[in-house]
Amino acid sequence: MTTAFNRHESLLQPETAIIDEIVLAGDGWMKELQPGQVLRIVDLEGNQAADTLFYDAENPEDHYSAVATITGQGNIYLTTGSVLRAESGKELVKIVADTCGRHDTVGGSCSAQSNTVRYAHEKLQMHNCRDTFMLQLAKHDGGYTKRDLAPNVNFFMNVPVSEDGGLRFADGVSAPGCYVEMESISRTMVLISNCPQLNNPCNAYNPTPIRVLIWNP
Repeated sequence: MTTAFNRHESLLQPETAIIDEIVLAGDGWMKELQPGQVLRIVDLEGNQAADTLFYDAENPEDHYSAVATITGQGNIYLTTGSVLRAESGKELVKIVADTCGRHDTVGGSCSAQSNTVRYAHEKLQMHNCRDTFMLQLAKHDGGYTKRDLAPNVNFFMNVPVSEDGGLRFADGVSAPGCYVEMESISRTMVLISNCPQLNNPCNAYNPTPIRVLIWNP
């Protein structure tokens, strides 16, 4: 499993996007991509973790699978060329441009429970990605429930894996304006929680907005 960075810029211009939105720190975003559409997530101020899940829009129970994705590419990190797969092995999206160079898919999302285990019991009430995910799923009229939550992608997040398999939430490797861009291979639902985490250095203890853009083929 390699840890090399693979940076690749896009030729797409923001003024031609059909959707261009800002997602504030702690907020969520959920949209369906049609085959061939391209989604870009921009780290506006640097080192902001964008926790993201993907679903087969034709079969919502078939959600993103870190295991299938890692197995398919032989690498625990995501970057240009990575194909993100569902539990069934179905190809959902492919990363076609990436100016950050490496993204995490093993660290998972923060939750009320993980905040208490990792940090302190008094962190239980803090805003977290799992709650944002559940709020977005509840607002979407598509039959999604908390049972549809799964291990997610952490775009722009740096989670080094040690030789003994341990994880460390380290300082970010992104910078202001870095982006990751992915092309939808099939009808794919995208769910983002713009992480509100204040307890680890993944976002320099300062959650910031992200920008999301979509282009038609």
